[in-house]
Amino acid sequence: MLTDLRVSFFLALRSIIRGSRGSLYLTILIIAMVFTNMIFMPSIILGFIKVAEDQIITYQTGNILISPHEDEPFIEDAFSLQEKINRIPGVLRASVHYGTGVTLRHKGYSIGSTVVAIKPDDERLVTDVYRKIKDGYYLADGENDEIIIGIQTSGHKDESLDMGPTLGYLQAGDPVTVEYTNGVSKVYHVKGIIETGSYYADQGSYITWDELESVYGKKMDIATDIIIKTYPDAFEPDVKTQIYRFGVRENVQTWQDILEEAMGRAVQNFAMLNSITIVVSLIIAVVVLFIVIMIKTLNSRRQIGVLKALGVEKNIIIHNYVFQVLILTTIGIIVGTVLVESSVAILTVYPFRFPDGDVTPVVATSDLINNTIMLYIASFIAGYIPAWRVASEDILTAMRS
Repeated sequence: MLTDLRVSFFLALRSIIRGSRGSLYLTILIIAMVFTNMIFMPSIILGFIKVAEDQIITYQTGNILISPHEDEPFIEDAFSLQEKINRIPGVLRASVHYGTGVTLRHKGYSIGSTVVAIKPDDERLVTDVYRKIKDGYYLADGENDEIIIGIQTSGHKDESLDMGPTLGYLQAGDPVTVEYTNGVSKVYHVKGIIETGSYYADQGSYITWDELESVYGKKMDIATDIIIKTYPDAFEPDVKTQIYRFGVRENVQTWQDILEEAMGRAVQNFAMLNSITIVVSLIIAVVVLFIVIMIKTLNSRRQIGVLKALGVEKNIIIHNYVFQVLILTTIGIIVGTVLVESSVAILTVYPFRFPDGDVTPVVATSDLINNTIMLYIASFIAGYIPAWRVASEDILTAMRS
């Protein structure tokens, strides 16, 4: 058996070397492009999901989000709850938020927005917004009459970069009027402009908790949400369970829950599109290889008849063409892998730009392995069928062709 396979492999290698170079290169290129197509779409989907994960954790909700229980509008005793959460194993820090709708006005521009009150020292330990100050400075605890605003609210100098209504290129140091729902209207000094790359985060505006209390004229111990940063080695679902065990009644969600809620349907649609792409790619590979091997076998029918007349077994002839297909597929996969890695390198430098951040392909090892196996199976089938049909002909029929 091993000797037969060696003979088949030798014949396959000899046939490829002595065959048409143009046909060889074209076949390898087609297989390489098919493999690239099979890998590229899931890598973009993974890249998109990775960006969404990073944006949610880094700039929006932290690892875990606590929101009001059921129909309650606010989280009561927010700072007592914060202290309780900070004592839970796995929690690095919790930050209390109070978001309220406002109208922002500047030089004739007016837009509706949301202002979030924070404790800046806590927020620094939970999100990385403070690292993304494009112009000016971040807030400090205890400050009044200061505000930081996202770039998608303040506006770009180049208006083509704006994704919605803005304040017409507001800059750090400019005044902005904020009108609250309780009737209070104040002029703030813009301390900083935020640019995170996340459209949602770049729409926001932030003030200190002390400023919020001055607006409402009372101590505020309620929150619209509490966001939590966990330690890097903590498993968020376990921390979520611990939070409930500590008697927290509010709604607790990990970032995975939020992502599934926000993008679950989109991810399913992407997965369906990816499956269709893979199926179409495999069909193309099967058709191309089937045609290549069919032409080779038809052109070699007399040679096959001579080999059979000399006593060469049918299986050796079939394996010869199967080996040809597998060799072509192997070279195509190698070339395709080089193309994929080159594309990833280029798109890392020049990523796709989406509203929620720059997307670069993320190639999963599992996708490489699974698609390689599927392509080998498809190639085996494409090579075996035409080889078996011709090799099954009787010697006289093959010799007359």
